[in-house]
Amino acid sequence: MRRLIILVVVTLTSALELVSNVPLNSTTPGVYGFEVDYENNQFLLDGKPFRYVSGSFHYFRTPKVYWRDRLRKMRAAGLNAVSTYVEWSLHQPRPNVWRWSGEADIVEFLTIAQQEDLLVLLRPGPYICAERDLGGLPPWLMTLVPDIKMRTNDARYMEYVEAYFQQLLSRVQPLLRGNGGPIIMVQIENEYGSFPACDVKYREGLRDIIARYVENKALLYTTDGSGTNYLRCGVVAEAYATVDFGAAANITRSFGAMRKYQPSGPLVNSEYYTGWLTHWDEAFQRVSTAAFIRTLKAMLNLNASVNLYMMYGGTNFGFTAGANGGEDQYMPQITSYDYDAPLTEAGDPTDKYFALRDALEQYLPMPNLSLPTVAPKGNYGVVSLQPITRLFDSQARRLAAKVGVFKIPPTFEQLDLPTGIVLYETELPVGVKDPAVLTAAVADRALVYLDDYLVGTLSRTLKLKTLSLQNPYAKRIQILVESQGHLNFGNVVQDWKGLLSAKVDDKPLKNWNVSSFPLDNLQPVANFSITSFASGNQVNGPFILRGSFKVEGQPLDTYLNAVGWGKGVAYVNGHNIGRYWPKTGPQITLYVPGAWLKTGVNELIVIEYEYVPAGLKMIFQEVPNLGRSHMRVRDH
Repeated sequence: MRRLIILVVVTLTSALELVSNVPLNSTTPGVYGFEVDYENNQFLLDGKPFRYVSGSFHYFRTPKVYWRDRLRKMRAAGLNAVSTYVEWSLHQPRPNVWRWSGEADIVEFLTIAQQEDLLVLLRPGPYICAERDLGGLPPWLMTLVPDIKMRTNDARYMEYVEAYFQQLLSRVQPLLRGNGGPIIMVQIENEYGSFPACDVKYREGLRDIIARYVENKALLYTTDGSGTNYLRCGVVAEAYATVDFGAAANITRSFGAMRKYQPSGPLVNSEYYTGWLTHWDEAFQRVSTAAFIRTLKAMLNLNASVNLYMMYGGTNFGFTAGANGGEDQYMPQITSYDYDAPLTEAGDPTDKYFALRDALEQYLPMPNLSLPTVAPKGNYGVVSLQPITRLFDSQARRLAAKVGVFKIPPTFEQLDLPTGIVLYETELPVGVKDPAVLTAAVADRALVYLDDYLVGTLSRTLKLKTLSLQNPYAKRIQILVESQGHLNFGNVVQDWKGLLSAKVDDKPLKNWNVSSFPLDNLQPVANFSITSFASGNQVNGPFILRGSFKVEGQPLDTYLNAVGWGKGVAYVNGHNIGRYWPKTGPQITLYVPGAWLKTGVNELIVIEYEYVPAGLKMIFQEVPNLGRSHMRVRDH
C-alpha cells in the first residue's frame, strides 16, 4: 500500500502537556497522525479512514469573545473541522512589531477549536486573499522595498516571509496533529495558480520553510481553481493538490482537473462556496440553499472531503476590507462579510444552516449538541449626533499622524499610512484658464476643494480623472484622498494609495502640504470645541460628529442604520465598526458586537465625508439591512 506517511507516535502524557485536552477522534491512545492512503483514495486520521467536512471561519473577523460560540455552532451543524487563514498584516502591523495576544491570539483560537471537537485546516499564507486589504500582506513591505516583487522568489520578500513563518509556525507547532493537536493540514500560499508569476522556486521555497516546522506532523496541501490552467502554476511537489469550485460547477470536470495533477488520493474541494463576496455598488450576493445542498451531496456521495467557504463570514471591521480588480478596474468590498453563509454576520443560524445539518446527518455522525437559535438583538433607538469639528480645522489636525511639505505628492505607503485618508494642499498656478481643468490620478477616491469649498469628486472605480474647476480666482486647491482598500486579488500586488499625479491645464502641481490621518485613534476629539455647522452637503470639508446612547441590562448585538447619510466611518466606544455608504450600497447597516458595548452610556463617533441629513440622527436597530440581493449559483 502506497501512503504518504506522517503518522507520529507520542506518549499520551507528553501529548497532554502540549495541548489542553485529549485529541479529536483518537482511536489508539498515544497514536496521532494524518495521512493519505493513495491506494484506497482516502485520508487516514490516527490510522482510521476519515473524511472531513470543514467550514471556513476567520478568527480576525469577529471579537475573540465570540470565537467559542461560532466554533460550537459549526460543530453542532455536523462539521468536524474548521479552516482558517492567518493574516500576516494583523500579526506584524509594523516591521518590528508583533501581535500574538488578545484578538490576535491564534494559538488560543486553535486551542478552542480542539476543545470544541474540531480539527483544523491552517492557511498561513503569506498571501491569503480573503477579501482583506492587500490579501493579508502588510503594506509596509512596499515602503521598505518600493520595487519588491511580492509573491515571488525575490530574496528581499522571502526574508520577511521567513521571519513571519518563524514567528507563527513556532507557536502553532505543538498543535500539529502529529503532536496531539488539531491541525491536520497546512496550506502552501493560496490559489497561486491564479497569479501570473508562476514562480516554481517561490512555491518550493515556501514549502521548504513550512516543512521545517511541520516535520511531517501535518499534511501540506495547495488550493487552486478547478482548471488545469490554475493547477499548472499552483501545485507544489510533495504537497497534496486540491481544487475549489461552487454549486454550479460540473463536478466531474472539476475533480477531473484535480486528478490530472493528483492522480490518486481522496477528492477535495477546499473552497466550496456557500455564498459570495459583495462589492460596493452591486447587489448583495447570494447562493440558493437548494443548489448549495444539491452539489454538496453530490460531492459527499463521491466520498470527497469538503471545506465550506464560508461557514461563518463575520465582518471587515475598520479598514480591513480589500478590493478586486487590476490596472483598469477597481472594485472595493463592503464592510460586511456576511457572505450569505449558514451563520450570519452576527453568528445566527439561517435556513441554510439547518438544511446543511440535515444533509450532513446522512453522511457523518452528529454531535450531541443542542442546535443554536437566533440570539436577541438590541434596539437602542435613535442617537442624536452633535457636530464636533470640521476635518480642515486646526484642532482636527491633531488627529494627523504626519504633516509635511513635499515637492511631489507622497503615497500613503511613503507616509507609513496603511489606510485612512490624506489631505494634499497646494497653491494653484498663476494664469489658470476659466474654467481650468484638473487632471489627477487618485487611489482610490478624492474630494476636491478650492479655497475650502467642494467642487467635485475623483474616483478610481468610476475612472473619473478630470474635473472642471469653475472658480478661476481661487488660490488654493485641496485634494482629500481616501483609501478604499488595497487590491486583494488580481495581477497587481503593489497597489499604491494616494494622489499619484495632478496637473491643472497641463501644469504639474508641486510643493504640497500633506497631512495624513490614520483615523485609528479619535480620543483627542473629546476635548474639541464645537464648530459652526450646517447639515446637507458638507461643502466645507468632512465633519466629525459625536453622540451617546444608553444600554439597559446585558449589552446585545445591534445594527447601526446609516440610511440618509453620505459616506463615512463609524466608531462605537472607540472600536472602528467600518465604512458606511448607504447611497451607493448595498449595505445600509453596520454590525455592532454586543461585546463592544457596555451597560450604561455608550459613545458613537462618526466621520462623515460628504452629507449629513437634517436632524443629525442614526438608529441602532435589531435587524440588519444589507440591501438589495442578487441570487445566483456560483461555479467559481
